[in-house]
Amino acid sequence: MFIEVYDNMNRCTAEEVAAMLPLVSAQRREQALKYKHVFGQWTCLKSWLMLQKHIGNADWHYNEYGKPYVPNRPEFSLSHCKHGIAVAVDSRPLGIDIESIRENKPELIARTMNEAEQAYIGNSAVRFTELWTKKEAFLKYKGTGIIDDLLHVLDNTGTVTFETIIKTNYIYTVCYEKN
Repeated sequence: MFIEVYDNMNRCTAEEVAAMLPLVSAQRREQALKYKHVFGQWTCLKSWLMLQKHIGNADWHYNEYGKPYVPNRPEFSLSHCKHGIAVAVDSRPLGIDIESIRENKPELIARTMNEAEQAYIGNSAVRFTELWTKKEAFLKYKGTGIIDDLLHVLDNTGTVTFETIIKTNYIYTVCYEKN
């Protein structure tokens, strides 16, 4: 498995976007330019360039839930937040999520975390972000995105492994099948 995290987000400029546009497929250029803000354009392009090193420059396809894939290439997952971009590539299905650590509202915790998770979180933004990245990485692994009941996403994950890395400003989790 290959995991790459990029956290030099101060390179996010209009000039960098212009420099990256010719390096990606027409499909990816079109997708990047749909974002109204430079940050969205930049992360869209940068994440693809990180991934392109491992799967080549090809057009994406999407499953019924919108999960991207490239036929006859390795499995991949990518994510980005204010503080970083995370890309994972492997021969097995996988999902990755990266989130900035920030204070969360009690109503968000109540809507997305069950009682045991809420007890684990307490008042910790780090613990909330850790559980959130696990849930989102698992849903990306499944290929469905956030359509499941978020309160019970982690109740039945017996066939997967989670690796969570906690940094100063962000947390990322990768979810993949056990060997």
